[in-house]
Amino acid sequence: MTGPPPILAVGAAVIDEWYAVSNLPEPDGGAFASEVTTAFGGVGANVSVALDRLGRDVGLVSRVGDDEYGRRAREYLADTGVDASRVAVGDDPSTRSVILSDPEGERAIVTAGESFRRLRLSEADREALAAAETVFLTGYTPDAVSRAALDAVESAADPPALAFDLSGSVEELVGRGTEPETVHRLLHAADLFVADAVAAAAYFGGPDAAVERVAAAQRGRGAGRRSAPPGDRWPRAVLTHGADGMTVVADGEVTAFDAFEVDVVDATGAGDSFVAGLIDRWLAESGGGGDARPERTGIAGGVRFAAAVAAINCTSRFAQPGLPSRDEVEAFLAARGI
Repeated sequence: MTGPPPILAVGAAVIDEWYAVSNLPEPDGGAFASEVTTAFGGVGANVSVALDRLGRDVGLVSRVGDDEYGRRAREYLADTGVDASRVAVGDDPSTRSVILSDPEGERAIVTAGESFRRLRLSEADREALAAAETVFLTGYTPDAVSRAALDAVESAADPPALAFDLSGSVEELVGRGTEPETVHRLLHAADLFVADAVAAAAYFGGPDAAVERVAAAQRGRGAGRRSAPPGDRWPRAVLTHGADGMTVVADGEVTAFDAFEVDVVDATGAGDSFVAGLIDRWLAESGGGGDARPERTGIAGGVRFAAAVAAINCTSRFAQPGLPSRDEVEAFLAARGI
């Protein structure tokens, strides 16, 4: 096993079963699938591959099953630049997702399979996380793994920057085994916190409450200051609203940004690619910001870069085929005068 890359993501690597449906069914409703196919996905893998496409040296900590799904996932990763040496193989069914995607690119996702839920960090994994420059965690990560990863990050002599994606509503995360106390701990340890409107509203008690509480916490507790002790700082936050843009809360200030208008083919993986863009610009070394607390211009530049990564990805089907290179993102922004 080689030394750890500077960026490590902890998350699932799955095969998505993708259904092109006539509509997303309502409760007790139905839909017709005009096409059924498979593609590679998973939050951890999506973020890792997106960073790899941007030219970053990144590795994935995950677990797959010793079955056809797991074999295909490992073969796919082997064809990318992602370091997959920390992807374990277990004897339980591989985690996989069923994705319903309607003609407008909106989707619903159901996940099954125990392989990722049974991930546990080895001592080598913990050492690699402590030695990394940037660590990404998702709310879908098994609770024991999130806690162990946090212990590793916080005990490091030079703690890595931490990005945390809430990923789902509290009710959904608890159903997957994530404890609310762990989410609370992640929020206070992170340098970057990202959540969609549903997840943020569920955790904070509403979309407006999410913005108000994060801003108030930042003003009172020193947002993202790496010199502050763990538990005594609050991360920069980005709350995403799909095609309606995103709200950034940084240093107690709130700024709204528009999403880029593109012809959406499939929104699967848009949030994960957006997070990867933020990690690239705000947390990774020499990424156009680097500092955990950039100036306001750095905030705007980082959000627009990440939004461009997501927008480009939405113009292709599935979570990863449309992930852009850095040159493609810069060309996209230049074409829009940015």
